Amino acid sequence: MTTGSAIPLTPGLGPTATVIIVNYNGGDMICQCLTALSHQTFRDFTTIVVDNASTDESPTAIRGRFPEVQLMDLQTNLGFAGGVNHALRHSPLGPWVVLLNPDAFPLPDWLGNLVASAQAHPNYAAFGSRMFSDAEHCRLDGVGDVYHVSGLPWRMGHGSANSSRFDREMDIFAPCAAAALYRVSALRDVGLLDEDFFLYVEDIDLGFRLQLAGYAAKYVPTAQVLHLGSAFVGKHSDFQLYHGHRNLVWVYAKNMPGILFWLFLPAHIALNLVTLLLFSLRGQGAVIWRAKRDALLGLPRFWKKRAAIQASRKASVWKVLALLAWNPFSRRA
Repeated sequence: MTTGSAIPLTPGLGPTATVIIVNYNGGDMICQCLTALSHQTFRDFTTIVVDNASTDESPTAIRGRFPEVQLMDLQTNLGFAGGVNHALRHSPLGPWVVLLNPDAFPLPDWLGNLVASAQAHPNYAAFGSRMFSDAEHCRLDGVGDVYHVSGLPWRMGHGSANSSRFDREMDIFAPCAAAALYRVSALRDVGLLDEDFFLYVEDIDLGFRLQLAGYAAKYVPTAQVLHLGSAFVGKHSDFQLYHGHRNLVWVYAKNMPGILFWLFLPAHIALNLVTLLLFSLRGQGAVIWRAKRDALLGLPRFWKKRAAIQASRKASVWKVLALLAWNPFSRRA
């Protein structure tokens, strides 16, 4: 189990913000992302790219075109969670760390608006972006993560038309880590990303742990990025299906507190049964059954993690209940 003590928090020695990008065979896309970062109006930040043992030419391209970027080469692929944690453990940090996917391209004032919101809201620990799915900024990829009582997560506003109703700051359950800012002191408190997840839903897990520890998360509408989403593993791929549906079981087991765990357990079981049927009918039965099998096999390990998380919980059951979504059919709300 990762702990916050692994982070070398060094106030005053690191930059105001440290942007961490995890790369795996990023091709030209990682260079587009770094070019967009180089155009940020806010300048007090450093960029770290953690390369997860890529086999393409992207590490060479990063060294040649972006000498100001710190490139950390890993010998094995540690996944998104492991890559981020490697950077956190081996870098001097200031007050904020920013996670950015290589398929996310921020507008010039993105980082400055995230930092400004973080400075204006000292009681918040996580800040999410307004993510578009098209270059014309007509349609949203999401404005923050939602967590249903059954354990089903989704991105608020995903697929919705961009409109003025998304123009105001609002509290969210958690930001999508494709483009998010976190307060380093809060990460020290709750711990790093869970490396057992490898990829997918680890941002929901981190957001849940922050909420349980008494922190809050905010959506920043002026922090805008174009996010292609699953550009490297493929939307609806077996890889995405396996990790996403294995990991959502672990998020629920670790984090759903007290009586809410038992109250919503029938809904969580029903969710898993429905997904087994649905993806079996879609021809991905072998993958979804393997995901649920491995989720069950991992439960003893995650039950131990649950004990530590729940023992230090500060948020009341009523506060957690107020954070959860009830209507699974309002996926774009």
